[in-house]
Amino acid sequence: MRHGLVEQRWLKSITIARRGNLTKLPYAGKMSLKGRTKFILILLAIAFVGVLIFYDFSSDRALTHEIVADYSVEDPQFIRAMNNLLGPCLVDGNQVQTLVNGKEIFPAMLEAIREAKRSITFETYIYWSGKVGEAFTDALSERARNGVKVRLLLDWVGAKISKKNMEEMKNAGVQVTEYNPLPWYTLSRLNNRTHRKILVVDGKIGFTGGVGVADQWLGDADSKEHWRDTHFRFVGPVVAQMQSAFTDNWLTTEGKLLHGDDYFPPLEKAGTQYAQVFKSSPSDGSETARLMYLFSIACARKSIQMSNAYFVPDDLSIKMFVSAARRGVKIQIIAPGKVTDTKFVRAASRERWGDLLKAGVQMYEYQPTMFHCKVMVVDGIWSSVGSTNFDNRSFRLNDEVNLNVYDRIFAARQNQVFQEDLKKSHLVTLQEWEHRSLWEKTKEFLTGLLHHQL
Repeated sequence: MRHGLVEQRWLKSITIARRGNLTKLPYAGKMSLKGRTKFILILLAIAFVGVLIFYDFSSDRALTHEIVADYSVEDPQFIRAMNNLLGPCLVDGNQVQTLVNGKEIFPAMLEAIREAKRSITFETYIYWSGKVGEAFTDALSERARNGVKVRLLLDWVGAKISKKNMEEMKNAGVQVTEYNPLPWYTLSRLNNRTHRKILVVDGKIGFTGGVGVADQWLGDADSKEHWRDTHFRFVGPVVAQMQSAFTDNWLTTEGKLLHGDDYFPPLEKAGTQYAQVFKSSPSDGSETARLMYLFSIACARKSIQMSNAYFVPDDLSIKMFVSAARRGVKIQIIAPGKVTDTKFVRAASRERWGDLLKAGVQMYEYQPTMFHCKVMVVDGIWSSVGSTNFDNRSFRLNDEVNLNVYDRIFAARQNQVFQEDLKKSHLVTLQEWEHRSLWEKTKEFLTGLLHHQL
């Protein structure tokens, strides 16, 4: 293996240091022995922290071979497979409501909170100060003061809550906990964030989707400042599975088990939809979310509609999309356009579109504002919604949670929303993609090298 001049010098430095010869270190100049020792210790500390932060500590139990299925999502075997592969089984008797954009999402969530009688469990990555943050802080605090058990789990990295809001909630009796804060002995978990979006009220009403607590989601995606997103309210037996996902991380962070009727009351049937909640995290092997997506793609026979905020497929995912397209599956994917919160991820995504476009996969970019949805519908009957993005960060680094629904009426509603989004999206053709500027190709190539960390 050949190395450049600088790389050769650094390799030589490491070799010398390894042999214990501190007097021959390059760039050391006239540093004393003590100074050189400190220099080496600093370098080693930087390298150690870098490994802890960027190394993927999740399980090596990664799926590497293409999944081949001789049955479709409409076959009863598909449901049996999902029941056994993902953990919790699909349960009957649920009703899931689709909430589009902040104008529908926040009123529904706040109404449920304000009507809570016994418990509120809330886990989120983003909780920022602002109008929305104030509204949730006031609602949660008011319920806690009136005897409701309120548990709030915030991600240490994602939450940017003001000291005033934090003190207001704690003084009111809200139990607020941070997920994976940064003492020195947990540096290895810095890259593991909770990206889950969970709200459960009285153990009977659940919410999940893509929305965080921040002003970016206000309104109706009617400006570049107001993001496009979808969230879901659901009732029925599946709510217990969502509550279980929350208690999993509450136990991890607080060491306390939440149980009893306050959190797991008897749940009657509330509708006719089959649904399941599954969670994924590095500690669980972290392949659950990726497995669900890839298995769904393998069993698709007619169509795949995917809305995803951070679509950075790995090599196996691309291979499976291509195989599905070649067997006649119509695949349409909407991703963010130029209006995005991270141009870095958009560039890494676009760099990987070549084989997809050549196979006939239709790639769209949403135009009006930031597109933050995470919804997949397969063959007009199988839907997966929640917090999971189609990227390595969601598949192997973050804690995620999704709600799967096996129901044609629910899928038809997602298709209706998808068609409305298509009207506001630009179809990227293969010719357009191949004729990107040299600057765009260079940016995309460089960011693509880091797609495992995105």
